[in-house]
Amino acid sequence: MITRMSQLFVRTLREDPADAEVPSHRWLVRAGYIRRAAPGVYSWLPLGLKVLQKVEAIVREEMDAIGAQEVRFPALLPREPYEATDRWTEYGDNLFRLKDRKGADLLLGPTHEEMFTLLVKDLYSSYKDLPLSLYQVQTKYRDEARPRAGLLRGREFVMKDSYSFDVDEAGLELSYQQHREAYIKIFDRLGFEYVIVKADAGAMGGSASEEFLAIAANGEDTFVRSPGGYAANVEAVERPLAAEVDASSVGASRVVDTPDSPTIESLVALVNAEHPRPDRVWTAADTLKNVLFVLHHPDGSTEPLAVGLPGDREVDPKRLEAAVGPAEAVPFGEEDFAAYPTLVKGYIGPRALGAESPSKVRYLVDPSVVSGTAWVTGADEAGRHVIDLVVGRDFTADGHLDVAEIREGDPSPDGSGPLTLARGIEMGHIFQLGRKYAEALGLKVLDQNGKLVTVTMGSYGIGCSRAVAAVAEGTADEKGLCWPRNLAPYEVMVLATGKGDEVSAFAEKLASELDDAGVAVLLDDRKASPGVKFADSEVLGMPTSVVVGRGLADGLVEIRDRATGTARTVAVEDALAEVLRELES
Repeated sequence: MITRMSQLFVRTLREDPADAEVPSHRWLVRAGYIRRAAPGVYSWLPLGLKVLQKVEAIVREEMDAIGAQEVRFPALLPREPYEATDRWTEYGDNLFRLKDRKGADLLLGPTHEEMFTLLVKDLYSSYKDLPLSLYQVQTKYRDEARPRAGLLRGREFVMKDSYSFDVDEAGLELSYQQHREAYIKIFDRLGFEYVIVKADAGAMGGSASEEFLAIAANGEDTFVRSPGGYAANVEAVERPLAAEVDASSVGASRVVDTPDSPTIESLVALVNAEHPRPDRVWTAADTLKNVLFVLHHPDGSTEPLAVGLPGDREVDPKRLEAAVGPAEAVPFGEEDFAAYPTLVKGYIGPRALGAESPSKVRYLVDPSVVSGTAWVTGADEAGRHVIDLVVGRDFTADGHLDVAEIREGDPSPDGSGPLTLARGIEMGHIFQLGRKYAEALGLKVLDQNGKLVTVTMGSYGIGCSRAVAAVAEGTADEKGLCWPRNLAPYEVMVLATGKGDEVSAFAEKLASELDDAGVAVLLDDRKASPGVKFADSEVLGMPTSVVVGRGLADGLVEIRDRATGTARTVAVEDALAEVLRELES
């Protein structure tokens, strides 16, 4: 059936939405694919819904191909299962919580591990029932603190989540690889450039996880790659401990006056001027700065944490979040310093920190801060620092914490070369969950020997609504959207741009012939100027447009390719065949 622009529920906009930060957000709204309902919440209009449904169809086809079976859970869920796994607390403010009229606690599902686990527990009890993979395509809800970038970071989103259930780790590994291969096929079909990286499991837990990131300059995630094939999300980069150093030649530490030098830059300038080294100049990498945070745990408790790292590096907030989660790390404020008077702001040294110190503040240091290394650091007195403070000789830390920023050119953790940094959009995440949820909820089956064993699980997610934005992000240009053919709402858009009944009649005839040939066609039959129709066709982004206009008098129509921006004229009698040939190619 032909869809007519005169009847289609769409309104293109000439101006960008005020809150648009990235191209996909801007063009999906301007083209009338989505409409903002609330911060981080969007309505899907007919054109956008068609693209979303095509994404979902690809996902379903590949999930079905590995034998996964589709189910569907409610979005409104009871508290008790999430309390059993501690995620009622761990999710903190990210959960949408509500009560029914009887006062019972409910939540809007952010993810459904608990519900899948309980469903299998309810119905299956033997190893003969396994392996099993179940999936759903369902709306999820997370109360993002800063919803932004349209569909890329919303409070309501469509996700495919699937779960594998196996008797043992060997079965999990096989299920994990099957899902991984299915994901590769899905993302190959969606058509954007992507990379598979090692990832942090976060609140999900589990022994291993990988992310599928769509490479995008506007992506929210930073990842690293090396020439030797190492790839990881920055949160998951694990730097090995540096080799210990022989400090026998390092003289005793000495405290020096360093007035007006509370920053690394001012400190380095001062020690170079007044306490020069004989072999080289002091640099920021020779200094040890100690950054203080308060950890806010989901249960409401708090604790201080000090992080020691070289002065030429900063704490990466995302790496810190991943390392201390589900707690939230908040930088020390004035009231926190007041509560710990032994900590002198701007001059905090290692000897005032740690479980054995008077402050009792837990002290974790960077992997480069190892036994034998000597540092310039705070002396715990205003206006004073200590030089040649040696780890292991003059102080010890409570442990190591790898949360420093990763930089371009840093060595790869696996030794395969220097790292390069790039940005991407998280499109899929796969986890080897193990037995965390099965143990918490009592999912056990009888094995071959009649012994009860805890089921081993995997979890696998794809952001379907986010995929719509990711494809738009990668294909849109300065004129509008530009869909790949397999995701476009319509394969061909026919524009009637000339005056006279002949133009309208031929446009109608060509659209009907395309429709009869099984081509999804959108006919622009509006009483609008050619300029408006041309602009809208570029904004809407259908792969092929056929312009029926002034050339019809000479027996010609124009075929335009949205992706390449090229156009060619063909004889009217060849128009149908030429369009079909273009679609086939």
